[in-house]
Amino acid sequence: MRPIAIRRLLPQGRKLSSAAMRIVKLIGIIVLGTGLQASAGVFSQNISFSGRNVTLEKVFSIIHKQSGYFVFCDYSLIKEARRVNLDVRDASIQEVMTACLKDQPLSYEIVDKTIIIEPKKTAETQQVASLPPPVKIKGKITTDTGDPIPGVSIMIKGSNKGTVTNDNGEFELEGIDAGTTLVISSVGYERVEYKVSGRTSFTIRLKSKSATVNEIVVTALGISKEASKVGYSVSTVSGDQMTKARETNVALSLAGQVAGLNVHGANGGPASSARILLRGMPSMNSGGSPLFVINGVPIDNSQRGAAGEWGGSDNGDGISNVNPDDVESMTVLKGQAASALYGARASNGVILITTKKGRKGEATVEYNVNSVWDKAINNTDYQYEYGQGLEGAKPTTATGAQNSNRFSWGAKMDGSSITQYNGKTYAYSPFKNNLKDFYRTGPTLTNSLSVSGGSDKVTYRVSLSNMDNAGIVRNSGVNRKTVNLNLDGKVSDKLSVSLMANYIDQQDRNRPNLSDGPGNPNNFQFLAANVDERIFEPGYDSRGYEVVFSDDNYVTNPWFVVSKWINDVGRRRLISAVSAKYSFTSWLYLMGRIGYDLENDRYFTVTPTGTNYSFNSAGQSGQFNNLNTATIYELNEDALLGVNHKIVDGLNFDATLGANFRTNQGEQVGISGSQFVIPFLYTPSNVVSFGRSYEFAKKEVHSGFYSLDFSYKDFLSLGTTGRYDAYSTLPSNNRTIFTPSVSGSFLFSSLLHSKTLSYGKLRASYAQTSGEPFGGNFNYGAYQTSIYYSVGNGINGVSTGNFSSTLPNLLLKPFTKTETEIGTELKFLNNRLGADLAYYHQVTHHEIMNATVSNATGYSSSVVGSGSIQNDGVEVLLTARPFETNDFAWNITVNYTHVMNKILHTDELNNNVTQGTYRPLNATTAFVVGKAGPQVMAYDYSRDAKGNIIVDGSGLPVSNGKQIPFGSVLPTDYGGVRNNFTYKSWSLDFLVDYNYGNKILSATQYYTIYRGLNKMTLAGRETGITTGVTSGGSSNTVTATAQDYYQRLASISRVDVLNGDFIKLRQVTVGYTLSRKVLGNIPLFSQIQLSLVGRNLWTIMKHSDNIDPESNFATSVRYAGIEGTSLPATRTFGFNINCRFK
Repeated sequence: MRPIAIRRLLPQGRKLSSAAMRIVKLIGIIVLGTGLQASAGVFSQNISFSGRNVTLEKVFSIIHKQSGYFVFCDYSLIKEARRVNLDVRDASIQEVMTACLKDQPLSYEIVDKTIIIEPKKTAETQQVASLPPPVKIKGKITTDTGDPIPGVSIMIKGSNKGTVTNDNGEFELEGIDAGTTLVISSVGYERVEYKVSGRTSFTIRLKSKSATVNEIVVTALGISKEASKVGYSVSTVSGDQMTKARETNVALSLAGQVAGLNVHGANGGPASSARILLRGMPSMNSGGSPLFVINGVPIDNSQRGAAGEWGGSDNGDGISNVNPDDVESMTVLKGQAASALYGARASNGVILITTKKGRKGEATVEYNVNSVWDKAINNTDYQYEYGQGLEGAKPTTATGAQNSNRFSWGAKMDGSSITQYNGKTYAYSPFKNNLKDFYRTGPTLTNSLSVSGGSDKVTYRVSLSNMDNAGIVRNSGVNRKTVNLNLDGKVSDKLSVSLMANYIDQQDRNRPNLSDGPGNPNNFQFLAANVDERIFEPGYDSRGYEVVFSDDNYVTNPWFVVSKWINDVGRRRLISAVSAKYSFTSWLYLMGRIGYDLENDRYFTVTPTGTNYSFNSAGQSGQFNNLNTATIYELNEDALLGVNHKIVDGLNFDATLGANFRTNQGEQVGISGSQFVIPFLYTPSNVVSFGRSYEFAKKEVHSGFYSLDFSYKDFLSLGTTGRYDAYSTLPSNNRTIFTPSVSGSFLFSSLLHSKTLSYGKLRASYAQTSGEPFGGNFNYGAYQTSIYYSVGNGINGVSTGNFSSTLPNLLLKPFTKTETEIGTELKFLNNRLGADLAYYHQVTHHEIMNATVSNATGYSSSVVGSGSIQNDGVEVLLTARPFETNDFAWNITVNYTHVMNKILHTDELNNNVTQGTYRPLNATTAFVVGKAGPQVMAYDYSRDAKGNIIVDGSGLPVSNGKQIPFGSVLPTDYGGVRNNFTYKSWSLDFLVDYNYGNKILSATQYYTIYRGLNKMTLAGRETGITTGVTSGGSSNTVTATAQDYYQRLASISRVDVLNGDFIKLRQVTVGYTLSRKVLGNIPLFSQIQLSLVGRNLWTIMKHSDNIDPESNFATSVRYAGIEGTSLPATRTFGFNINCRFK
């Protein structure tokens, strides 16, 4: 008789009694025993299978075919059983059975080569059936990093007795002998045999299997793929690595963690924006930021306000609104082939954010409290020998003191008396605590509560979070409240639906002004070496007017700023999505999804009454800078048809065909005014002059796309994608573009069967993508292909329209970017060592640039598609587990990136394209053909043929008269080293990151030299400086004063260019986990995790005096590398407590 895998023991609808089932077991074993012994060597005991929505009967049939094991059961037990999704390779029978019976009312028992399926016993029957155990053991199964693993199979070797771990990774077994060996297995992890040896309690760590077909990665459009079949670079960071030592902007937590990813924040206060560059500087025009996608919904990551050379504040970006506690993982799609399915907006890469979801089981409540304190770091190393004054003399009058408060060109400090701006006398002695005294310690308290659970039909997770921050600048801070909902429902066996909603209410109080503009609270950092900033407190007089403290009316008294200025920002945002998926068969499905990202912003900015620079001739003062409201939304509508099918044995294909319709729209209304009629009444009707503004932008992109993947016997894969985009912002005859990609992988280790090489894969890809024309919602570039005008304030009551000074270009088309990538992934010594290597070559053509045109045309500039840029790079990821025991583990991760960037073409004449500057600096940044971009462009000294500095008739250095490039503001080499140690319930994790090869254009360097604070300026204070040669070549004999000499040096600007290299101890966490066993009989608690945390703790190495090498007042590429009068860097300490309740 030909055996079959499933025995239908009784007619449909009838069930066996427990006694009958025992008899069937015995008969089945006796009958089949001889035949099974004879054929045992023919079959493998490891199972490989991939299928979606398959019946248990099919799974049991596969087990029988591949292993020879028979499955006996009452057919009625499995007829109505839930269908399962399995994706396993070389998995044990126990792993497969545990996976497919998880959350089913069934259990199994293996006797010889027979698997018996029975109804799962209730607690009562188990208690009756169990004999009093001689030994009871308890344990916990965790990952390498200490996270619990639920659903792990725990079997007693040589027996059919076993159990599975609960949601906290814990298990219990009774009746265990001292010499018992446990066989521990779970899909996606390596199998472990553990000898009990008389112990009754232990923690066992499972190693993740190498990236084989068992590992699934999330790719573009949320499509899951087997990691071994992916032909491009993908990196994933767990959400747990972002929530303990957290940043108020979750994107900054990625710093130093991903090869190829460079993350840089602005020193603009909490929840400020982040500059995120993948694989170097990819574009001269698009800003360089990757696309962020939350659960399949692209979100707007634009900045809503940023500082520039004339001042301003950083109001944060889109990703700064996301609550870190809701993040399950962040997946970085680095290559163009990885992100091509998102089309134009993903030309700079994609970061996929997967939020936490519920799962089947009883409700789980999780509460997390994170409390940290920010402390300003004093990076200054000023001279404290010479004090306030000019030309070697200290001031003798109040007026003289006011005009020299920010100059340290006075006499040597000797403790004598000095008259200050207020007419009072103070000691002429060093004062070094201005930064410490002016900035406070800024606390941030975050409370998050979540409830999750579900049933066979519905799973859910709901979370609430409140983050309350008080910045280091007095009277400033951020409050962010979030509500997050994830709901997944199964309407039928074929139809499932999902709902995601994330609501954010963020209120920013007094965002600090930055850079070179009035209202900046950071100007005390350049006070003379003897001046105590507290003498200027509270910053206003009895009328409430500003107390002027310096020689420049536009340098506002910082105490007046923190007391009186208003710069509030409010944002309410809803990120939501609803999707439905219908499975026609196990291999064919249709999915529809609608994503909606809606923002409502409000800006209220006031220059208060009494601000010194704002007075008019009538004695009225202050400005109603703006009261703006903005409504911005993005709507995405997607439809996807998916196929996962076997063509012939060994050859499979996955295909996706889809369409996307995207709409972006923004509308902003603003009012402003100058000089308040009634002092301190800040309303629009109380101004002398009144202005208003209105802005509107809308664009649409219609797209169609496909993805097609072939795999042969799980070791050879080939994939291709294509996307067709049509832009509403381009001329009708030039508005479409097709962007293809192709990628492949070869899992060569599956053919070698090496004991040393655990896993080996080669991958390669080629892709061509386009760049989204004109970017943001309020960017008027959306209308630069036709004539448009803006509404003016009017003349004599008659409305006016203002035409743009940019000539429309009807021939514009999207720029294109091509990239070739090759790489390999290797694992050695049973995954103890690993390497992921990649090389890429990337070229961008037809960048949209501004070109100067003749004024005779009636315009000053035009946009042309003439720019071109090249990027080449190497990315390295190394992993190692140097030491491991049952109680202790040490894991190391090292990532390294080398980027080679080159500007190939700018405008039609290849002119330098200027980017940013800082007003007092005689220097800029610019894109320069043949150089990496952007370059620091500064003046150098004029030199003779021997390299000697030429001086003028006053003995002062002479400029060369032309700005020259000094190096790129972006690093050529960067990365990080992470160490993780776990010992029993303890953990220690620290991250060191580094940055090499970039230059900084430093306003701090300029100011400290120009004003006499820099230690460089000590030389020649008493004797003057006689150096250099004359234009005729003879040695200089004219002595210049130190003040004149160093002020000339600062103005030439070469000296203002600094080296940006650094190594930092970025993050440290020390944690302890109280498991259920430790908590004992404490009700409700199932686990508590305690952590001490720190961020930005130590700058191990730097070459930039008096500043933090990462200091920056803006995150845009335009102002990258330009430093000056931003908030000081902060060091963060605190603790995190995570509690789970059942």
